[in-house]
Amino acid sequence: MEHVRDVRDLPKAHLHLHFTGSMRPSTLLELADKYGVRLPDALTSAEPPKLRATDERGWFRFQRLYDAARSCLRAPEDIRRLVREAAEEDVRDGSGWLEIQVDPTSYAPLLGGLIPALEIILDAVDSASRETGLGMRVVVAANRMKHPLDARTLARLAVRYADRGVVGFGLSNDERRGMARDFDRAFAIAREGGLLAAPHGGELSGPASVRDCLDDLHARRVGHGVRAAEDPRLLRRLADKGVTCEVCPASNVALGVYEKPEDVPLRALYDAGVPMALGADDPLLFGSRLAAQYEIARHHHAFTDEELAELARQSIRGSAAPPEVQGKLLAGVEGWLAG
Repeated sequence: MEHVRDVRDLPKAHLHLHFTGSMRPSTLLELADKYGVRLPDALTSAEPPKLRATDERGWFRFQRLYDAARSCLRAPEDIRRLVREAAEEDVRDGSGWLEIQVDPTSYAPLLGGLIPALEIILDAVDSASRETGLGMRVVVAANRMKHPLDARTLARLAVRYADRGVVGFGLSNDERRGMARDFDRAFAIAREGGLLAAPHGGELSGPASVRDCLDDLHARRVGHGVRAAEDPRLLRRLADKGVTCEVCPASNVALGVYEKPEDVPLRALYDAGVPMALGADDPLLFGSRLAAQYEIARHHHAFTDEELAELARQSIRGSAAPPEVQGKLLAGVEGWLAG
């Protein structure tokens, strides 16, 4: 009988994890109690909430739950706890590098303003990285539901802190709202400042939203990108350009993009040569963390250990980790296979 290697021991990079969504459910309950916040019932049960965001009502419900959780992060010590625990969870799942995504404007009102909020987050990331040994950086993400001028402000701020741990610039929230081209100037500011472009696309919207990320925002990575599987020419383009898709299988199913784990087009993307970095997206709401995404690839898509190792390599190569960190992690992947 073939030995089945533990995917938690497979060195990997985690490139798609949202800030509030990384929180442990137990931590959310403790913070809600601390601040007297009455959470929606969907956030207090032992099971992940039932979500389906393929229509506007479903997305609104998802956003309402996320906002309720975010309202419990009110002080610097809450931020430090969330970041440290996110790092601990990633280390437990075999991650050697984490790029956590955050829109600091969401936390600014309770943390003294936009600049103090980002500095608190970056200080927390630096501390958690030193305490856990996990390489950890930040992707600052604009909200496509807000005005593009807000995104430009965020891009300038992100560039200002490029030497303090910001490595990328993203664009999140409902892809069906706001045209990618409206945010092109913000992404130009970020790119000119040395940050990688990693906007969301190709999850709730189809292949056209992925093309927009490439054409208008010059994306080096695409958050999700799974709907590219519906367009063979787009798959070839992603493969030829080496654009990494940050694929989050559990969240795709939880949000109703696909009915079942086996419907997520992991195999189509992999066989087309599109680099992938599996991610957990929002474990607080979707109920599974990083290693579970590799288990989905193994159990629902028949990925062999060699193929899982290649997924891990792709996540590492698609990261903003320094060459020496990438080299160490890649060597660890070979050790996992040899072991």
